[in-house]
Amino acid sequence: MQANKRLSGLSEKIFLDRYALKNADTSAAKVGDTVLVLTKDDPKFPAKEVGEIVSREGNMVKVVTRSGETVESSVEKLTLNIEKSPEEMWDRLAGAMASVESTPEKQVEWKEKFRYILDDWKLVPGGRIAAGADASDELTLFNCYVIPSPKDSRGGIMATLSEMTEIMSRGGGVGINLSSLRPRRSVVKGVNGSSSGAVSWGGLFSYTTGLIEQGGSRRGALMLMMNDWHPDLMDFITVKSTMGQITNANLSVCVSNGFMQAVKEDLDWELVFPDTTDPEYNELWDGNLDAWKQLGKPVKPYRTVRARDVWHTIIESAWKSAEPGVVFMEYYNQMSNSWYFNPIICTNPCGEQGLPAWGVCNLSAINLSKFYDAQKHDVNWVELGKVVRYSTRFLDNVIDKTPYHFEENRVNQQGERRVGLGSMGLAELMIKLNIRYGSPESLVFLDELYGFMAKEAYLASAEIAGEKGSFQAYIEDKFLQSGFMKNMTEVYPEVGAAIQANGMRNVTVITQAPTGSTGTMVGTSTGIEPYFAFEYFRQSRLGFDKQYVPIAQEWRDQHPGQELPDYFVTAMSLTAEDHIRAQAAIQRWVDSSISKTANCPADFTVEETKRLYELAFDLGCKGVTIYRDGSRDVQVLSTDSGKKEENKEETASATVAATAAPAAVKDDEGLTTLSGKLAVNVDAKTEQVFDRQYKRRPQILRGATYKINTPFGMAYITINDMNGSPSEIFLNVGKAGSDVFAMSEALGRVCSLFLRYGDHGDKVKLLIKHLKGIGGSGAIGFGSNRVESIADAVAKALEQHNEVMNDQDDARNYVTATSEVLDAPAPAAATSSHDGHGHSADDSASLSKDLCPSCGSASLINSEGCKNCANCGYSRCS
Repeated sequence: MQANKRLSGLSEKIFLDRYALKNADTSAAKVGDTVLVLTKDDPKFPAKEVGEIVSREGNMVKVVTRSGETVESSVEKLTLNIEKSPEEMWDRLAGAMASVESTPEKQVEWKEKFRYILDDWKLVPGGRIAAGADASDELTLFNCYVIPSPKDSRGGIMATLSEMTEIMSRGGGVGINLSSLRPRRSVVKGVNGSSSGAVSWGGLFSYTTGLIEQGGSRRGALMLMMNDWHPDLMDFITVKSTMGQITNANLSVCVSNGFMQAVKEDLDWELVFPDTTDPEYNELWDGNLDAWKQLGKPVKPYRTVRARDVWHTIIESAWKSAEPGVVFMEYYNQMSNSWYFNPIICTNPCGEQGLPAWGVCNLSAINLSKFYDAQKHDVNWVELGKVVRYSTRFLDNVIDKTPYHFEENRVNQQGERRVGLGSMGLAELMIKLNIRYGSPESLVFLDELYGFMAKEAYLASAEIAGEKGSFQAYIEDKFLQSGFMKNMTEVYPEVGAAIQANGMRNVTVITQAPTGSTGTMVGTSTGIEPYFAFEYFRQSRLGFDKQYVPIAQEWRDQHPGQELPDYFVTAMSLTAEDHIRAQAAIQRWVDSSISKTANCPADFTVEETKRLYELAFDLGCKGVTIYRDGSRDVQVLSTDSGKKEENKEETASATVAATAAPAAVKDDEGLTTLSGKLAVNVDAKTEQVFDRQYKRRPQILRGATYKINTPFGMAYITINDMNGSPSEIFLNVGKAGSDVFAMSEALGRVCSLFLRYGDHGDKVKLLIKHLKGIGGSGAIGFGSNRVESIADAVAKALEQHNEVMNDQDDARNYVTATSEVLDAPAPAAATSSHDGHGHSADDSASLSKDLCPSCGSASLINSEGCKNCANCGYSRCS
């Protein structure tokens, strides 16, 4: 047994806060106790520090933190721990998992083997296992659950809410597929009314999740999903653009092969729902549309949409806010080992574990950073294989050790014995091996590494089946016919032979979870991800901490003044395609799924996002999620401290800040100036550089004016050329004096400034890249004619401008020629007062609109002699 492995910094805080055995009676706190003390009592971003109690008077204590700060606190706000070190936790976990073995001899044998794999963090148990094993009969050892889709009734929805609450209060995350709930405005005969829709009920589940404190240390976790045939699909995709409606859930769309085919072939797609008047609807409908159809039951079409429009909306929303994710659910079920008896209906909150109704996640991770053989400069394959085999049994024993608070969970899990052995430390191992994550070499290595781990885990499960029996639903020929098993037995025929000889203990064995907290606690890279950065800031419920990656810091210490080698890569230095190809290489050997984010730079475009999602499908990924840097107001990891330095003596020359000044006038360049100079805060040196690089406008320029319908009304966009390239843009949208008019004019000026400054690169292409696809509260048109916003209209005009100005006709000889790009009347498309399905609630799309000061949407129109909001009812006259 190795020496005490004392943790420090954030690692110690995570261990004590989330996983160490706690004393619920904080009144027992005494001088000398190591505790976590609350130093910032913020409901969203609290902060805790590790410290030692130095004095106590009544209910108040003084705690000296590790940083030397003295904090006064009541004992109620302390976290008092029984376990102070990882060794104590490892002893508890090894004993707990070995206790379910059938004989005292087996219990002794496996306690020793489990203690071996836990020591030095070779196996890092899932958070619920670490926190709950032999800690309380109330705490589940399963990280997450999928519960059945709600019955489509008030009673059914409330039953689902109750089940969700019970699971979350005991530490489990929950996944719910909302597709069983009837669409918005559907008739509900029992109350002579109409339904508020599936998305509205999702808001209820989300709100409740935010109220729940799990196991005393974290908030509830929720995944909401919807199938691609549901009539409320567009509402679901865009719901997070409405502030406050769903804030405590992750969202994903379940996409079928048929839908992806319709996207590729540009086909229509029908949104449907069962006929709720069918006499057996309440009894038989459970959200499985295929099963409903197989019973010969009627399905009611609601509307026909263009598949590419739905797909574009998914992509654009993911681009804006990293949600919704996409799960290729039909493909998932084709690959699933439970395809013949238990269909996958939803995933857990992080997306790595697809589950049937009443299914559970049973997770732990191999710490790959511990399996580097320095002498051979290779993976220690023998040691890795042994730890994988022992770990498979460890997880199988969890199934018999955990308490079951719902009989349905017990019946399902003991019937299929689903486990999910994953990994962390992959990026650290690859750096030690000098393999660049995302390179062609790395894809070969990932295939070898994860193929080996899957083989060893399956051989172990077959061996346990020979000793203890197969899972109850095991049917050999059908099990071996799954998409995953066909690949497994083709590459590793010894696995097929072992299963045929002994059976199979677990329906699935491999899952790649994110391991964010446990990986950070252990001090290695999390999940299968590359390092986010080698120096970064982490915001969590424990506070705001600066983190350094040890392996990078060690290399720098050994090579002062040198740049890190190219195999030291970070999530943001890789291309998004590198991320997806690495995910696909690993997915081949994962019978469940993977929690993986493709990190993208801030200037990643909507079109690039679309190509990435389609690449993921083509490569065989079961799901895909991107995160575009800065696309959310708050992010857990960042490379910026977020703190602005004051009184800086130098200002970067690229910084342009508006200043308070006298009334501005327009010069002959169409730009607002102050006494002939641009209204920017720059020093004299910067001003000289600007003057040298800024191209002054000649007296006459040739150009074209484009008439484009936008969600804010008809836009007239004039693009003028200088030396054969666009150099200025004028926009006329909305009525003079309106906010839309002002912002459009500002956009034109800023674009003109950009086009006329400097000689670097193809500025027109760059401008199109940044403006194209920017969306607002609505859109208008379909396909290539779809316009998301005024910025998007500018991008479309710029795309056509080169062709127009080079056309060999008389128009190019005039100062201004007109090209009516979209001269049709406003189609019935989504506007700011839309029904969420690409259909207009009225015909006001072509009217000039302004921004409502109440709700912020572009819905303020002139009507009844006043300005009234068509979205929230606000009136400037009331």
